[in-house]
Amino acid sequence: MFSIAAVVCVVYLVLVTVIGSLLARRASSSAGWAVASGNMGIWMIAAGVAGTRIGGVGTYGVAGDVMDSGLWNLWYAVNTFLALALVGLFFAVPFRRLELRTVSEIFTQRFGRRRSQVLTSLCVQTEYFIVNVLEPFVIGSILSTLVGIPFGVAVFIGAAVLITYTALGGLWGSAVTNLIHCAVVVFGLLAIVVIGVGSFGGWGAVQQAVEASLAAAEPTRDPARWWSFVGAGWGAVLAMFFSATIHTPAASVYVNFSSAAKSERILPRSFLIAGLVAAVMPLLAGIVGMLTLARYGAGAGLSSYRAITQFAIDLSPLVGGIAVAAILAAVISSGGPILLAGATLFVRDWVPGSDALEPRAQLRLYRITTIVYGLVAALVAWQAEITSILDLLLLGFAMVVPPAVAMSFLLFWRRTTERACFWGIGLGYGISLLWWGAIQWCSRIGLEVDSASGALERVAHALFVGARGEGIDPSYPATLVPLVAVPLISLLAPERASSEASGELEQRRDDFYRRLARPVRHAKG
Repeated sequence: MFSIAAVVCVVYLVLVTVIGSLLARRASSSAGWAVASGNMGIWMIAAGVAGTRIGGVGTYGVAGDVMDSGLWNLWYAVNTFLALALVGLFFAVPFRRLELRTVSEIFTQRFGRRRSQVLTSLCVQTEYFIVNVLEPFVIGSILSTLVGIPFGVAVFIGAAVLITYTALGGLWGSAVTNLIHCAVVVFGLLAIVVIGVGSFGGWGAVQQAVEASLAAAEPTRDPARWWSFVGAGWGAVLAMFFSATIHTPAASVYVNFSSAAKSERILPRSFLIAGLVAAVMPLLAGIVGMLTLARYGAGAGLSSYRAITQFAIDLSPLVGGIAVAAILAAVISSGGPILLAGATLFVRDWVPGSDALEPRAQLRLYRITTIVYGLVAALVAWQAEITSILDLLLLGFAMVVPPAVAMSFLLFWRRTTERACFWGIGLGYGISLLWWGAIQWCSRIGLEVDSASGALERVAHALFVGARGEGIDPSYPATLVPLVAVPLISLLAPERASSEASGELEQRRDDFYRRLARPVRHAKG
């Protein structure tokens, strides 16, 4: 039953590795590797960007969450489109005009100081390291199940695939393979949905089966809440928006693709197309989750990628193979570009003197960093006890919100100061990370309150536990703290310097905003 799926798994991994490696000729310099030498067209950028947004969370993650808690999880599809539209309409063109290689460089260009750049890099690297751990973890889980090899071996095979085609092919390798990945995910999930609905005898029969499964698992449960798009409450919907959408402009991989464009005119359309394509995938995955619930019931114990594969395999071994291909495509599509962006961030933001290296020496450093970064992430994936992939990813998203907010002020409000950006990012990152830690601690000790509880315990319970047992999401402080801190500090503590230094600050500021207003024909090599 699993033989076709296992063959598909192995063949797909080999195919991706070969295609990415063959594109090494296009990544013969540091600019070719990091930003495709500014030669990408609209469809290649759209495919590359769409793939970065999906991953396992946007497919099997959504499918599993729909099974558990209802259709409100399909907001992930809406947020996916909004996130990429936000970048395409307001940030992609400025990224290209400033000729950035990493998102954090924007602060040094504007202020001439590196501390906000380094702090932003830390925020983004927090998310990217989480993603780079999760991707080989998921590939390893699939390989070890289907092929029967030890989990650790499977994890390092997955890491080897990601490292090879990323280190050799660079951004071209990631974009071309993402074109394949997006097609496989969309058509694979669509085939499962069409065949699956037909196996029930139509949509009406699916709805009846879902409600019967919900009633059998929990007779007192209100089916209307499961079907509602706000079944978890508007608080959960807003938390997903804050973490999954607002952080996106500070995701450095979109700087790579923006600077890779042949012309700035294609960037808004590229990102809008990418948003539409990327939004379709979690929507289809959610329907597959619904079909799985209808077939097996709420107590079937299916989770992770099995929410898709088990239903597909039971339809037929061939459809099961299609499901495995779709999941692998989803996972790898985000893994490669994010590994590339993480390596670029590390080299340009953390290695002294890297910007002064010759292009070939810089390329060699990019590739070495990619290999080391990928292997360290694989080692963590092998040893870590990962219980919730979605929770980890949303935490990573939240960590990037503070620099995204600060950067938005920087681009669109000339009075933004360096001190405000630094403290807004630092406070937002630190408080939201401590907030997440407090939620984990309260969950571990099982914090409860009663009539004898003190005021401090009640406040802690309200903030970090709440009615749903999950507390207030860290994305709220990650958003609200810099949203208040950056304008407040800018107004209360404006930049002050000697008359000579003040002239230099004004000149730097004017040059920065003048560059934002001036189109660039090609990215620098």
